[in-house]
Amino acid sequence: MSNRRDFLKNASLLTASGLLAGNAGTMNAANAGAAPVVSAKKKLGLQIYSLQKELYDNVPKRMKELKEMGYINLELAGYNKGKITDVDMMEFKKMAEDAGLKIVSSHVNPTIEGIPFLMEYKRDIFSQVSDYWKQTVADHIKLGCKFLVQPMMPMCRTYDEALMVCEFFNEAGKICNEAGLIYGYHNHHMEFQRLIKPGDENKNQNPWIPIGDQIQDIFIANTDPSLVCFELDVYWAVRGGNDPLEYLKKHPDRIKAVHIKDTAILGQSGLLNFENIFKQMYKNSIQDYFVELEQMPDGRTQFEGVKDCAAYLEKASFVQ
Repeated sequence: MSNRRDFLKNASLLTASGLLAGNAGTMNAANAGAAPVVSAKKKLGLQIYSLQKELYDNVPKRMKELKEMGYINLELAGYNKGKITDVDMMEFKKMAEDAGLKIVSSHVNPTIEGIPFLMEYKRDIFSQVSDYWKQTVADHIKLGCKFLVQPMMPMCRTYDEALMVCEFFNEAGKICNEAGLIYGYHNHHMEFQRLIKPGDENKNQNPWIPIGDQIQDIFIANTDPSLVCFELDVYWAVRGGNDPLEYLKKHPDRIKAVHIKDTAILGQSGLLNFENIFKQMYKNSIQDYFVELEQMPDGRTQFEGVKDCAAYLEKASFVQ
């Protein structure tokens, strides 16, 4: 417990300014009923997973609502064989563009025949996964995407298994790179579990020092920097016991996009210091970030939630 308390006390995301930012976010959210003043300088991004089924009751109308909130860029979810959920992807693109929104990124998880959501990698399916990426890349070129991002971690039960996953990531990155797209990997909290390298089982006898390497660090160290980048989800990094600010500082050349997320509405929990995070993002020349909102905890709609998130960012002086 003492180590956990020390982490929370010392981590830059929980500075006093971070808590103040959280309180300010609460006040901002309370006033979010009024339409935010949209600044042309701010290019707010949204991961459409945040909207869930609400987006699809009237996609053109919903897209226009997002633009009115201040969102400019979209990151997709739900791609499957030429469709975004049940909407033809080119129709989806037209609806977005008609509303003044730009598709910048897309979250995709490999699927192969007989396995709709592939979570366990084996060497004998390497070519099948490679074929998946070739088709997926071809589709996303039509959408005009900049990033293709894999958002879920395949099983990594051993160090060697994690290294094998890195080979799959490198292959996906190669296919994307050859087509002019950027391949990225998005973390949750599981990537901050530790795996022990073979031969190091008895290397560290100090019970206060964590044994093994975090899976996220294995991924970063064993993927080709010219082929694989990372989209840092700041909320899940915290839930994994890490300071996202320190990750941004440590890996300025590998992290190319960021998920801006909180427990729910941005800034209300006081858990993250978004001001410091944004300042470091800009220092690292990161321009692509996407709000992601999980389930709303108070019974309101997802659209109400992403509106409050946009209002928080629009009013934040540290967001360019």
